[in-house]
Amino acid sequence: MELSLHRLRMLRELERRGTVTAAAAALHYTASAVSQQLAQLERDVGAKLFERLGRRVQLTELGVLLTEHAELILGSVERATLALEEAQDTVAVRLTAGVWASVASGLLPTALTSLQQSHPGIVVRTKELAPEDTADAVRDGALDFSFVIDYSDAPMPWDAGLERAVIAVERLHAAVPTGSVPGESVALLDLADHPWILASPKSHFGRAIRNACRRHGFEPKIDHEVGEQPTAMAMVGAGLGITLVSDLGLLHRPPGVDIVALSTPVMRTVSIAYRTTALRRASLQLVIEAVRTAAAELGLGTEQTLP
Repeated sequence: MELSLHRLRMLRELERRGTVTAAAAALHYTASAVSQQLAQLERDVGAKLFERLGRRVQLTELGVLLTEHAELILGSVERATLALEEAQDTVAVRLTAGVWASVASGLLPTALTSLQQSHPGIVVRTKELAPEDTADAVRDGALDFSFVIDYSDAPMPWDAGLERAVIAVERLHAAVPTGSVPGESVALLDLADHPWILASPKSHFGRAIRNACRRHGFEPKIDHEVGEQPTAMAMVGAGLGITLVSDLGLLHRPPGVDIVALSTPVMRTVSIAYRTTALRRASLQLVIEAVRTAAAELGLGTEQTLP
């Protein structure tokens, strides 16, 4: 019998999530692909590993037994990878990172170019995910590390099995149509009567900005719901409303947009999340240092305290 690590990881995720659809979403595959791989795992083992109960899935006794061993096997693979890296004189490894738009465009080009020049053996591949999904993908082993965000008005719940290294602390700024808001700074409450362009409340960003507005005494009137900061700013430039944008997001500022500081800052912390077992990985620490350096070159520090 030959067991595939790939299929064992899918079985472990199925046990955690309870449905093929949820397991597939966590692993970033289609549900049909996961179903096919799990069916092949059953053929490899020669036994039934799970049963369908309506929309949910329940593991058989053999499925539970194999999942328990899968945890041990996958943990051993990670520890073996770490041991090999530590034993090598040179760092040579491939890492997969979870990213989202502003770090992918604002930090990674500089950081990965520098890393390639100083440590060509480290290859970083990226997968773009919603910021609120990246930490789960690291915990579940689908990613080696990911970028995560904490907002001053919406801290992210944290998993005890993960560590994080702060990369940068950003301010959020008001992005408004040119000439629509006089002065160099503005109170958030003074923006209450403007039409807003904002991400969905299901997103971390959209939820954080709504919380900040409520903390200042108003509910934003949202005319346009869009997910990405560059898209929102393009709509601001067309005079369709206002939004908030981060320091990294300012790199995509189009014509027709004024950037106005908030008199009471709204902040967010950008960090890299990784599993506690990866703490000693030299390759990971080199990546973290390269990204921190790229952030510092943009004037973003790591010591600023959130209000």
